[in-house]
Amino acid sequence: MFPKAIYPLTPAQLQAAIEQRWASTVMVKAEAVVGFANFYQCEPGVRAAIGNFVIAPQRRGEGYGRALLAEMVRKAFMEQAARVVEISCFNLNTAGLLLYSRFGFAPVMIEQRVNWAGEPILAIHFHLAREAWLEKQA
Repeated sequence: MFPKAIYPLTPAQLQAAIEQRWASTVMVKAEAVVGFANFYQCEPGVRAAIGNFVIAPQRRGEGYGRALLAEMVRKAFMEQAARVVEISCFNLNTAGLLLYSRFGFAPVMIEQRVNWAGEPILAIHFHLAREAWLEKQA
């Protein structure tokens, strides 16, 4: 969910992240939380960066990831008037990498980082331009 988190994720860790972010969004199915995301950077009229994007493990593969991603992208473009939406994904998250690329996000940079255990990981940064998103909406 985010590399600085320590497993198992606690409510306090999540609350600390929420307090530093915008548009925290919860997806619920039958009164159970199935997804969560927010913007870790938001410059209205310029860009929005999606972070803390997670789908409950038992609900993955059921379309919730695509639905939550669509809602966050809609919020960025329609509510924040962003020109570009950014999202990053770590190299071990194959499902996330596939979801973002299938949605229309294009990789723009690879950055080496360190996870909570001090091990090297790669963050792959993606962008989706407003024009490309609008074309798919038509």
